[in-house]
Amino acid sequence: MTDASSWERRFTAPRIWDVRSSWADPTRLAVITNEDGVWQAWAWNLASGRRRRASAVGIGVEHVELVPDGTGVVWWEDPTGDETGLWVVAPFGGGEPRPLVPEVPLGWSNGISISPGGIAIGVVTEAEGYRLFVSAGGAPALERYRHPMAAGQGDELRYPRIALSADATLVSTRTAERGDIEITGLRVIDVATGAIAVDLDEPGVRLIPAAWSPVDGDHRLLFVHDRSGWFRPAVWDVEAGSSRDLAGGVEGELMALGWFPDASSALVLQTHEGRDRLFRIPVDGGEAEILLDPGTIDDAFVRGDGAVWARAHSGAEPPRWIDGSGATVLELPDAEIPPGRPVEPFWVTGPGGRVQAFVVEPDGARPHPTIVSIHGGPNWHQTDGFDEQTQAYVDHGYAVLWVNYRGSTGYGSAFRDAIRGRIGLTESEDVLAAVDRLVADGVADPDRLFLEGWSWGGYLSELLAGLHPGRWRAVAAGIPGGDYVAGHYESSPEMRQWDIAMFGGTPMEVPEAYHRSNPMTYIDRVRAPMLVIAGEADTRSTLGATMTYVHGLKARGVEVELRVHEAGHHANAMAEQIEHVRLIVAFFARHGGVPVA
Repeated sequence: MTDASSWERRFTAPRIWDVRSSWADPTRLAVITNEDGVWQAWAWNLASGRRRRASAVGIGVEHVELVPDGTGVVWWEDPTGDETGLWVVAPFGGGEPRPLVPEVPLGWSNGISISPGGIAIGVVTEAEGYRLFVSAGGAPALERYRHPMAAGQGDELRYPRIALSADATLVSTRTAERGDIEITGLRVIDVATGAIAVDLDEPGVRLIPAAWSPVDGDHRLLFVHDRSGWFRPAVWDVEAGSSRDLAGGVEGELMALGWFPDASSALVLQTHEGRDRLFRIPVDGGEAEILLDPGTIDDAFVRGDGAVWARAHSGAEPPRWIDGSGATVLELPDAEIPPGRPVEPFWVTGPGGRVQAFVVEPDGARPHPTIVSIHGGPNWHQTDGFDEQTQAYVDHGYAVLWVNYRGSTGYGSAFRDAIRGRIGLTESEDVLAAVDRLVADGVADPDRLFLEGWSWGGYLSELLAGLHPGRWRAVAAGIPGGDYVAGHYESSPEMRQWDIAMFGGTPMEVPEAYHRSNPMTYIDRVRAPMLVIAGEADTRSTLGATMTYVHGLKARGVEVELRVHEAGHHANAMAEQIEHVRLIVAFFARHGGVPVA
């Protein structure tokens, strides 16, 4: 039934993840590719066609930058996978990496912004909390902000943390001084003096800096707010003391990604009902121009020559780096990736209202053995996108269900905040509602339901295994944590602060809330065999918390298998990702799933 070479090829085919282009010389790129079997940073000269690997990090590299003149490739150096490290730079043409800003201490990354005038770096340490450093004009970096609370969390594309003006005279940062890492204020600081130039802090409103105008001396800041209950881009003119929203007649969640070179318009990402679209919106209040509507956009930026590049894909179509016309702009040799099966969206009414879900079906008659694949985050969401692991399950004969449960991004602030104070339980209700819908529609076989998830999805898989023990044939929980209380005290400062915001306090302050949401509370009820995959150096879903849960299952006679990979929260080696799929499909096959050929 399964074409092994096809599904494995989706992992091993040479792929391009992160791309950054020199503003001054667009022929110079910094990219992340898997062509050596693990994600690494590369320098790519489009003029000569030459590429060279810049990084040699054993566990891989996940984020890359390029200095504006194209002379250096920058990446986050995290040797063990525990996510503590520093930003390093290596010469574009070859040479050893060195610290990008030597004055910045080792810690957890909390943002980076590189402009023609300088570099701004945010870092979090256990002892000193969040610190913001700025190096202007190549001078030694000065600390320009410090606070015990981290400046928010979230990925760098959709939720940036800091921005440095083109002339490096102003730096903006998210602030969490009210004590809520999720709902941040916005502060603009004078780099020369450290004085506050603008302080926007509106109770209950998220304010997120995006990018300063690329024109030297133009002190207009793109930022995002959710005053209306939906993320909307806006422009703040610091010197005039005024701002203007840039919705441009577009609905849904909108994130500002950057400026066009003449600073007349902004590149904006729309996420609406499981699809991403890319727009150009004039900053004078004009109507939006749609650029791309592929299904999913992982990353997008404007080059110095005004061209838009984006990493785009759909459920059936593998990712490509394309321009605003849809033409492929970057491709590695021998990069053909087998297509997948389409992702079909549907809506279900759960206890909290309508929730969007997606299903991918294999060949063959319904009902199908079904894997309920729960996304991580929880501040994330599924879109009509290509997922190698999902397509591998479908190739093995499973239907796969995705659910954008309450707590997911993309559906407004009220939807995202609905899990506060009831972590895990709210999401589980929505997952069950979608499962029941697929069973009622005859898509999913109720006697062959399997749970699978990673990170927050792994945690929810553990929780659902105890909350609803009679429903699952087997469970695969990836980087799940386990004992939530133990994990809280073992995890990074960012993660602890997120817990405090969402639960309303620490485990010592609100023990009942943590008890309700802890998989350990329901461990006596677990019946389904469980495969647990953990990262040795993980500081989000910690190994200690995971092992507490695994040993608890063993002590209660539940069949449990464990794999620990030699990295942290993410396994960036293609061989390890393939091994995870093999382990999961074999484990499910032994417990009533599709036999593995």
